[in-house]
Amino acid sequence: MTKFVRFRKGSVTAHGILDGDTVREIRGNLFADFRETGARHRVADVKLLYPVEASKVLALAGNYRSHLGTRPPAAHPEIFYKPVTCLQHPESEIVIPKDAANVHFEGELVVVIGKRASNVSVEQAREAIFGVTCGNDVSERDWQNGASKDVQWWRAKGADTFGPLGPAIVRGLDYGKLGLQTRLNGRVMQKDSTSNLVHDGPTAVSFISRYVALMPGDLIYTGTPGTTARMSPGDVVEVEIEGIGILRNKIAAAGSAA
Repeated sequence: MTKFVRFRKGSVTAHGILDGDTVREIRGNLFADFRETGARHRVADVKLLYPVEASKVLALAGNYRSHLGTRPPAAHPEIFYKPVTCLQHPESEIVIPKDAANVHFEGELVVVIGKRASNVSVEQAREAIFGVTCGNDVSERDWQNGASKDVQWWRAKGADTFGPLGPAIVRGLDYGKLGLQTRLNGRVMQKDSTSNLVHDGPTAVSFISRYVALMPGDLIYTGTPGTTARMSPGDVVEVEIEGIGILRNKIAAAGSAA
């Protein structure tokens, strides 16, 4: 099992292999051919970034029975887009827009694509998945479902900073049965297992690939379990997934972000 991170130190931005409290810097194509440079950095001395730069970000709606309530699960994965500009780094702030009033967390497992996938079977999709990481599909519920809802979820789930991701992409992990937990100010708000996904990662990749080619680095947020709750400036939200780590972000109001 290998944990890959993307980091910034001074003017240098690079990928690395997370090894305890140390990052071993690598160069080259993360998904094809890379090598270790020999440089070592303490995690405390670098800024961890969202771990991959994607060409597109997709996500699944209603993909845990615990989130659906009395609604029946969909016969196929229900997909929507999040803009790449929504991505946010670990330990960086989720910024609530000035006219947003009902912003919720959604802790999720995120699939990272490792090679081009177009019209692939579920088994081929499994081979196309490079690894997994933690994500938070931040959502403004009034813009999503309320009186102010839009035709599409372009701002409800796509506003800047509404896609925290990280801290690491883990390769070689059995992501089909991982414990997932979301905490708000230390209180457990969501707790489930990825074994309870309605449509698992490979199924989602296969379905999407029938219509949209997936490229290395593309991301798929696989859905959130249970119930969610409103976040306020000053809150701290943590998404923890077994074997991956903790994605932590503080909430800030627009205009007050650091």
